[in-house]
Amino acid sequence: MEKLLDIKNKYEAVINSRINYSGNIANDNEILVHCNTGHKDHEQVLINNINQILIKNNLDTSVVKTGCFAMFNVGVVIAMYPSGVIYKDVQNTNLEELLYSHFVKKEVYAKSLYKLNDGTICKTRKDYPFFNNQKLVVSKNVGIINCESIHEYIATGGYFAANATIIKKQAKDIIDELKISGLRGRGGAGFFTYLKWKFACEAKSAVKYVVCNADEGDPGAFMNRAVLEGDPHSIIEGMIIAAKTINSNKGFIYVRNEYPLATAMLKRAILEAKKLNILGKNIFGSSFNFDIEIKSGAGAYVCGEETALINSIEGRRGEAKPKPPFPTTAGLFNNPTIINNVETLSIIPQIIKNGGSWYKEFGSENSRGTKMFALSGNVTNTGIVEVELGTKLRDIIYNIGGGIANNKKLKLVQLGGPSGGCLPEHLLDLPVDYDSFIKHGASMGSGSLIVVDNTTCVVEFAKFFVKFNVEESCGKCTPCRVGNVRVLEILEKISKMQGTLADLDVLTNLCEHISTTSLCGLGQTSTNIVKSTLLHFKDEYLQHINNKICKTKQCNKNFILTITDKCTKCGLCFAACPQNTIIEEQAKYTIIQEDCIKCMKCFKACPHNAIITK
Repeated sequence: MEKLLDIKNKYEAVINSRINYSGNIANDNEILVHCNTGHKDHEQVLINNINQILIKNNLDTSVVKTGCFAMFNVGVVIAMYPSGVIYKDVQNTNLEELLYSHFVKKEVYAKSLYKLNDGTICKTRKDYPFFNNQKLVVSKNVGIINCESIHEYIATGGYFAANATIIKKQAKDIIDELKISGLRGRGGAGFFTYLKWKFACEAKSAVKYVVCNADEGDPGAFMNRAVLEGDPHSIIEGMIIAAKTINSNKGFIYVRNEYPLATAMLKRAILEAKKLNILGKNIFGSSFNFDIEIKSGAGAYVCGEETALINSIEGRRGEAKPKPPFPTTAGLFNNPTIINNVETLSIIPQIIKNGGSWYKEFGSENSRGTKMFALSGNVTNTGIVEVELGTKLRDIIYNIGGGIANNKKLKLVQLGGPSGGCLPEHLLDLPVDYDSFIKHGASMGSGSLIVVDNTTCVVEFAKFFVKFNVEESCGKCTPCRVGNVRVLEILEKISKMQGTLADLDVLTNLCEHISTTSLCGLGQTSTNIVKSTLLHFKDEYLQHINNKICKTKQCNKNFILTITDKCTKCGLCFAACPQNTIIEEQAKYTIIQEDCIKCMKCFKACPHNAIITK
């Protein structure tokens, strides 16, 4: 404990200066580079360039690598401290001018400040509505601390909960605090964490395992990646507490291979923890031993399901197994195992440190705490958000997300990835929790939140996710393996204006059959997207069948796209076209019709309604 206190006292002032920023650039001596590209080499190139410019101008300024900025429509971001001034869209072409202005001339570089639609300039984090409407608990360190420094994590109070757990607390103490907190697993199912740990704790076995599920395979989900890259020690500490609770000496972090930066950060964090005797043998001078190993997944979506994940770690094909027995009884290598996702484990230290009653203050009656979401799609501000459970969907989309992009109208919100469902605009006042969405054919899932505007066809939208599930099915059970192929065939038929009313009946029955007879949770929820679109947008399916039209023009390709005189040559359509079919001809933009694939991306990108269909 003395070593932890010494480190905390040494680095605490640095962290506090970032949290309580001044807004005055006169004393700035630190640059935080936000890692938001997902690749370790990209950040290092930027850092090297910054250092070269600092040396050239004889500036005594430190450069710190930190987690992602969370708001993704601002490009590469750097932040200056202790002022807290944030610069967006930082590139090599403007880097030298920016640094010279800020550190030599002591003037804010206005060209790289973020501007809201009403013209308001955002200078520091408090000026961003995106952050002001959130409740940062799990992600409080991301973007603030040096993601490569165990010392800065300790300065925030890190590893004190793990130390107390190992030295002072009994397993019952930990489980009781988790029960009071009401914490439910953030991987999607929402199972109470204390129950999972209690079952594993009571299991009679000399060997037990703790597994962090960091696979995160949902399209549109990137919350876990932010924590893995920006605050890796919080996950390690959560695993240490879990290990001591169930008496486990071995842990695994299962990370998808597509997350190279996250893997690098975790490896570094594990080595740092071992050097300080926080991992390994005789942790904190006790008799308790615990070590963590990283396992890389090959990108199979099904390995997000816990029994498939276990198979993969064991070196077998990633496919689901029947339950029971559950992993808490017979999991990894047939031994009791607790499997929690990144977000669940990373909040454990704060709950143990501050108490279950502290965490219970956040959220709603049956859904305590906060939840991170990956906000994407047709919304102005895309990124990672964290809100109290019970917050209305409308508040997330409009107060944090800034509303629908390009002045379009909202059509639906898709929640929970391929296993989730859709909610229409009139249900936006539903509270975000585990129970409210289920009543309306959706689920919170792991946290992907995709905003869809009225230029999207629900049949095509459902097809995308069903096709994903077809490709990602492990193939072990017939309902999922064959049933989803049949569902996709019917959707293809409807999108080609060849569907019949009888097809809708078959589709409905087929979805229900797959849901009730598939082996694992992923198969059982694979048709939720179809069921929810049929529930809320059946009229759109009927238009395809009865009237043979698709109002969004995404299905019926018997039309042409034309750019009218409303075009201002802003270039957004040009940038959006995947086929390079938009050219400048006689001082205006024109579409090469024979090469146009009618993907409608130019149509959606145009903010002036200058592109029409004929």
